[in-house]
Amino acid sequence: YTLTYSATDAAGNEGTATRTVTVVDTTAPVVTVTGDTSVTVELGSTYSDAGATADGGETVTTSGSVDVNTVGTYTISYSATDAAGNEGTATRTVTVVDTTAPVITVTGDNPATVELGSTYSDAGATADGGETVTTSGSVDVNTVGTYTLTYSATDAAGNEGTATRTVTVVDTTAPVITVTGD
Repeated sequence: YTLTYSATDAAGNEGTATRTVTVVDTTAPVVTVTGDTSVTVELGSTYSDAGATADGGETVTTSGSVDVNTVGTYTISYSATDAAGNEGTATRTVTVVDTTAPVITVTGDNPATVELGSTYSDAGATADGGETVTTSGSVDVNTVGTYTLTYSATDAAGNEGTATRTVTVVDTTAPVITVTGD
């Protein structure tokens, strides 16, 4: 835009000056993330991005992805460009975590009963993710009582799952009476 200034003195002499005013748009659109800017998602679940909006109604472009099958931190970026070429950006951080413990399934009877003096062979347990299951506890088949075996497994993320089996040693065998003499 050009502004012209003019002045006339008492003798009728006119002077002029001009000023050029340039109006520019240097303000980037404000991009607002919809929902939380930091999100946590459980490993193996689904993630649906909520997107973002721009204050001037500009189209928002999204880049980045989230692999819900791999633990880690992911960044989703949003950008919008206005008619003057100004670009506004925003980001969302998505963290995929594994907080789910392995599920331990006890194999065989639980509770189990074993006769006093017999042998007991533990059937063990399995973990749903194929993790190694360790057993703690023992059963004294020579002493009547209730015993607890504990099975545990730890996944790659350090989550530990446990399960137990109760084994009861009972004495249901009547004594054998031997008659001596005639």
